Amino acid sequence: MSDNAGNALADKGLPEMKGWLLKWTNYIKGYQRRWFVLSKGVLSYYRNQSEINHTCRGTISLHGALIHTVDSCTFVISNGGTQTFHIKAGTEVERQSWVTALELAKVKAIRAIESEEEEEEETAQVVPSQEISSVVRDLTERLENMRTCYDLITKHGAALQRALNDLESNEEESLASRTKIVNERATLFRITSNAMINAGNDYLHSAESQGHKWSKMLHHEREQRLKLEEIIETMAKQQSQMEQAAVLVRQNKPVPPMVSSSTTMSLNATGGSSSNTALTSDDEVEFFDALEHTSSGDSTFILKLNKRRSSSEDQFDGQTGSSSESDEQKRIIKTIQQVSLVSAPRVASGGGHNNDDEDDDVDRAARPDSRESRVSNLRSSRPAKARRVRVPDKPNYPLSLWSIMKNCIGKDLSKIPMPVNFNEPLSMLQRLVEDYEYSDILDAAANCKDACEQLAHVAAFTVSAYATTTNRTGKPFNPLLGETFECDRMDDLGWRCLAEQVSHHPPVAALHCESSKWLCWQEFSMTSKFRGKYVQINPLGGAYVQFPQSGNRYSWHKVTTTVNNIIVGRLWVDQHGEMEIIGSHASQGNKCILNFIPYSYFSREVQRSVKGVVMNQRNEVKWVIRGTWDAQIEIAPVLKTSGTPDSPTYTTGEYKVAWQRRPAPADSDKYYNFTTLACQLNEEEEGVAPTDSRRRPDQRLMERGDWDESNKEKLRLEEKQRTVRRQRESEAEHAASEGRPYPAYEPMWFKREKEEGSEDFVHVFKNTYWTAKEAQDWSGCPEIY
Repeated sequence: MSDNAGNALADKGLPEMKGWLLKWTNYIKGYQRRWFVLSKGVLSYYRNQSEINHTCRGTISLHGALIHTVDSCTFVISNGGTQTFHIKAGTEVERQSWVTALELAKVKAIRAIESEEEEEEETAQVVPSQEISSVVRDLTERLENMRTCYDLITKHGAALQRALNDLESNEEESLASRTKIVNERATLFRITSNAMINAGNDYLHSAESQGHKWSKMLHHEREQRLKLEEIIETMAKQQSQMEQAAVLVRQNKPVPPMVSSSTTMSLNATGGSSSNTALTSDDEVEFFDALEHTSSGDSTFILKLNKRRSSSEDQFDGQTGSSSESDEQKRIIKTIQQVSLVSAPRVASGGGHNNDDEDDDVDRAARPDSRESRVSNLRSSRPAKARRVRVPDKPNYPLSLWSIMKNCIGKDLSKIPMPVNFNEPLSMLQRLVEDYEYSDILDAAANCKDACEQLAHVAAFTVSAYATTTNRTGKPFNPLLGETFECDRMDDLGWRCLAEQVSHHPPVAALHCESSKWLCWQEFSMTSKFRGKYVQINPLGGAYVQFPQSGNRYSWHKVTTTVNNIIVGRLWVDQHGEMEIIGSHASQGNKCILNFIPYSYFSREVQRSVKGVVMNQRNEVKWVIRGTWDAQIEIAPVLKTSGTPDSPTYTTGEYKVAWQRRPAPADSDKYYNFTTLACQLNEEEEGVAPTDSRRRPDQRLMERGDWDESNKEKLRLEEKQRTVRRQRESEAEHAASEGRPYPAYEPMWFKREKEEGSEDFVHVFKNTYWTAKEAQDWSGCPEIY
């Protein structure tokens, strides 16, 4: 591996490096030798040098990547999402050479991308009519100068030609006199020619200075027009479909079901003996009427599948290599995605690139727990604090969202400069804490003796986090680097929580919440794109819960959120996708598969439906889950399974409500549709850290209704953050040029640790915040406001 050191080059200011390193592949093969190439802000690897021109095994963009040193020779690069490279160098010097080059490349990549975005933003601006008139007037004047010069050249050129003709004649006039006239005419011609050249250069310079800008503007407008045409065409098709459906409804004819996107799982448990709910998929599903319920009050579910395996699935299995799962487990996991359950009448339902087959990521496992002894008796005996129940009403500042976002189609949502008019007076850190509004579900789960029943309650808890998103369309404030939020509700709700913004590129928030019965932590990041008609938000990072009494631990990833009707109509939010909740430690092997059904106007499904099953270590379905993510979730145990593996029949017990949404305050529509808990999150409190979200001036001004001042403060804070970041980048570049390491940003209350049984790293709580608060020692906190 000695080829690595000293291979750093410069290409247009972006560092390059190449050499052999060891990359973690899996637990069977461990670290494998790979050829790595750092070029133009991207780290790529190959099995050998001969593959460089044709077979790249994996890449990761350093813009937004996290670079973490593990030990003297090992370091980790992660994009905060699905890609993580675990790399080992031969020596500490070699490891430091790579880390320094990677950090410098990250700084350069961020700067280059931001420069491009600033140029795009300038291009996207509408040119004032005065500027257009001024430019046109200037070009017209220069063109007139060229025409004048052209006329003079023509005039003096003709005079020179006549003088030359006279020079050849045999007239009596002296040769000297005729020669003098020729020289005079030639001088005039030369002067006018030079004037023509100068006028032409002036016109060309002026045209070029404006032409490049206008050309980019024209290209931008053309792209915007094409995207708008596509959006309008889609809306026209939808309008036509709705009109056809309306005609069928007036004629009392059935409306054919249409699903807006592919549904991978449907679990139907509605009342009625013949409720064959339509399922759209690429598989053949046969539906059967529900059997009559037994005398004991149990319900019987019948499941029938004709699974057609696609070639893409075969190819996928071929790429994943070895696995600890049995073939039967794989079959059940895949076929459960196409399940259709029909219930007897019981309870109505509530309203980057990597193709290396050796380099699969290892199975995720929950991180080691060093706090079990500390969470056994957290509940405070102090009296409950009196808290506010509402915030000031939202003022009426009319502003078109489309007017702001029409030039931002295809961009990351976090890159779009948004005024506070489209915000709500809460930080994203506070929004994350809202996940624990229904923490009583976790209290109930902690009391469960059966691990599968406990997992069913955990599933209900994960769904409850989306309850308020149906009518909460305001954007939370993006946290500043180092911003924190503390929420101590031990006096009434029995838990306390701390969140911190631990990274800016990429934006990552870490959260820790503890109770006497359970412990939760999560690392939240996201990618978001504005698509013209809607904004799609894809969460990254995992969430975890542990129950110390039983040792059971579960992890999951959040589903996709889409905000619709950006152009016209009322904004509305949809949650869709599949969530897999995986058990580990004492609950190893248990899992729950939840499917959030995407909204469709033409679907016969109950809108906002969530359906799923809980399976034990033997892949037997033990609990069934149904409901909606905006109202309630019901769960029922599977008492008996009969039939064939391809057509099982589940006999279930009675459904019980695991979660039900509390009614919103009567006048909450006047203040951002906040719940009571949301109103209390930004309530001013003494003794919190100086970096707490409640001390953020732009957010406080917005809550008080002073939006103009809030916008000014928001710009000031963002510029202050950019100045600090540029300073760090400059210091990092200076350190790299001197060949010395530059320390990466370290969060105040969290640290990155390796998960037990995994090569993944997550930010975990240092357990120092509450001690610092008790002593009111905030000496280490950055000054961010």
